[in-house]
Amino acid sequence: MARNLGTPGGQVPPAVRTSSPGWRDPRLWVGMAIVAGSVLVGTRVLAAADDTVQVWAVSADVAPGETLSEGDLEARRLRFADGAELERYVEVGADLPDDLTLSRALGAGELLPRSAIGKTDDDETVTVSLAVSPLQVPSGVRAGSVVDVYVTGDRDLGADRAAAVALAPGVPVLEDVRVVAAPSGDDLGPGGDRKVELAVADSDVTALYALLGSLTTPVVSLAQVS
Repeated sequence: MARNLGTPGGQVPPAVRTSSPGWRDPRLWVGMAIVAGSVLVGTRVLAAADDTVQVWAVSADVAPGETLSEGDLEARRLRFADGAELERYVEVGADLPDDLTLSRALGAGELLPRSAIGKTDDDETVTVSLAVSPLQVPSGVRAGSVVDVYVTGDRDLGADRAAAVALAPGVPVLEDVRVVAAPSGDDLGPGGDRKVELAVADSDVTALYALLGSLTTPVVSLAQVS
């Protein structure tokens, strides 16, 4: 004789079905928030790990005096050891000169250095190194920049007056001079000055040194033109 395995009275209990949580269930929203947070954190970690930057390179051989457009450049993604090294080149996204003329030749695939941007001068130039107080160098000055040079200071009465060049207040002694090199402001000389190398026309070098030699404490200032 079969036994009744049901409830007392012979009734079978109703089956209980598992239902999916509804959209109002707080557990659903907590789970979604955890997933979204994990994705966001992962994205930021991956972005922080990629410390490469894009810089411009020339796509073909170019000669001095040749004018380029953005179509003559190609982007290269590279990793630089430090910021000073990166400053030597032109980053993708930086404003390019309307008249992008090169002062020296570059080979196909070569990175575009700031020091190569600028028209070639009819007069031969000489690289002149000047010690300038960091406070007198605009923060945007780097290789390839164009600056005006101002010099102030007291006259050395013992200097050769014939060699001294007259100083006019507020008037630059050199105009539209190209910066050849401008090491980082963290790389200072023994006297706390910043070394800046300029491409000065050969005809202006003698007058510049005569002026600096005629002053007891010459102060050199740079004004960035471009």
